[in-house]
Amino acid sequence: MILVSLIALLMLGGLMAWGSERAGSHWPRWVTLGTAFVGLCAIGFDTIPHLGQVDPPSNPWLREYSVPWIPRFGIGLHLAMDGLSFLLIALTLLLGIVAVIASWTEITTGIGFFHFNLLWVLAGIAGVFLAMDLFLFFVFWELMLVPMYLMISIWGHERRSYAATKFFLFTQAGGLLMLISILALSIVHYRQTGVTTFDYSLLLGTSLPPQTELWLMLGFFAAFAVKLPMVPLHPWLPDAHTEAPTGGSIILAGLLLKTGAYGLLRFAIPLFPNASETFAVVAMTLGVVGILYGALLAFAQTDFKRLVAYSSVAHLGFVLLGIYAGNLHARQGAIMAMIAHGLSTGALFMIAGLLQERLHTRDMNRMGGLWPVMPKLSGVTLVFSMASLGIPGLANFIGEFLVLLGTYRVNILLAVLATIGVVGAALYSLILIQRAFHGENTEGWKVPDLGGTQFATLGAMILFSLALGLYPQPLLNAAQPGVARIQTWGDPPTTGEKPAEASDTTTSAPPGP
Repeated sequence: MILVSLIALLMLGGLMAWGSERAGSHWPRWVTLGTAFVGLCAIGFDTIPHLGQVDPPSNPWLREYSVPWIPRFGIGLHLAMDGLSFLLIALTLLLGIVAVIASWTEITTGIGFFHFNLLWVLAGIAGVFLAMDLFLFFVFWELMLVPMYLMISIWGHERRSYAATKFFLFTQAGGLLMLISILALSIVHYRQTGVTTFDYSLLLGTSLPPQTELWLMLGFFAAFAVKLPMVPLHPWLPDAHTEAPTGGSIILAGLLLKTGAYGLLRFAIPLFPNASETFAVVAMTLGVVGILYGALLAFAQTDFKRLVAYSSVAHLGFVLLGIYAGNLHARQGAIMAMIAHGLSTGALFMIAGLLQERLHTRDMNRMGGLWPVMPKLSGVTLVFSMASLGIPGLANFIGEFLVLLGTYRVNILLAVLATIGVVGAALYSLILIQRAFHGENTEGWKVPDLGGTQFATLGAMILFSLALGLYPQPLLNAAQPGVARIQTWGDPPTTGEKPAEASDTTTSAPPGP
């Protein structure tokens, strides 16, 4: 019941935030902050004690809720959460809190409606991470797009209408292809069994001809690759990130991009394992292209937000590479990279918003010499820039190292090329620090440094990243059961050695979720 309650809490909180504006402009902010905080505490206290008590063969879920919704068409309200879902739900609520704090002084018009959209985006994202009925999953997939479109088009910057429309068209096109694949999969299942269903656990056992499986997999892959974003389906991302308000950029980079990676892990590969294995080399190659292309484009930017946006293309390239490397190390690295990227890039977009609010520009060529003016903000930016380039001791390093380790076992050339992307990350991260905070203060900037709440928020995110970088095992343990159930193809056993645990349970398509 906690799963339904969480989504209902976010939706009702959004309605309350919208209505509370009549009582004062500060009420929507507090209502939204309280809603996200209560949700985070509730899901944490309910789930964390049970993370080590899952029995995958009999019941892989930490929490599950299932009731009929539209029985005539086999559609149900089926929600379930395992360790992977829990980690992403926790990240969703945490970054929701960060987005509210980052928007506290930036959003001055339509405050209630803005926070309504913010909470409904979070509700849609939470639904995506929990839905185990493909029709319900598609409903939540679409639900999170409309509020984000409104956030960009109403509260964005100069080219907000163009950026919002571009974002909506790309994601809708991908969603349409996924819907066609969902319907086709359900029809094939009905012809084989006589049962109409959209339930994930039942559709897993559907037998598909190789050609049909490949086309249906590509429909899912296209939708998730657009959201990831994968080169060449990424053109919506730099504009959307740059023109969105700060809270919108945090949600976009920290959460919406993760729904694409989650969809690949939860749906595209388990539902179509043979086609996914066949397609793996292509997907890995596209991941490496994204790593190198994103680093190159980030290196060429002078706009602070566009640099961070293109760095996301590179970081999510590591996630795509790790997912399709097909072994336990790479996929756990991909999950760690998802969480780490959410923290570091979410923080960098918050910093970009703070700089724009104070300086009224995002042009790094005008920013030089800010370190003596804003030492706290400069120091915090340095930490997150180091996280972005993958310095040891922070969470990003663990994710990228595991992805490269797993990829090396499968394809040495792609692993070497991806490592070049790490060097590129060092270049654009250091350029960001050099251009924005060092050099001469030619503009004569005299602006306030971080406030107490802002410093505490960014400081907490540093502590999270540091904790995961120094002791990642709890996160890896939480994700491991869910990852081990996904079919692998990159864990060949060595002579005289027992095969990896994941390959014991996933050498063939799993009979259940």
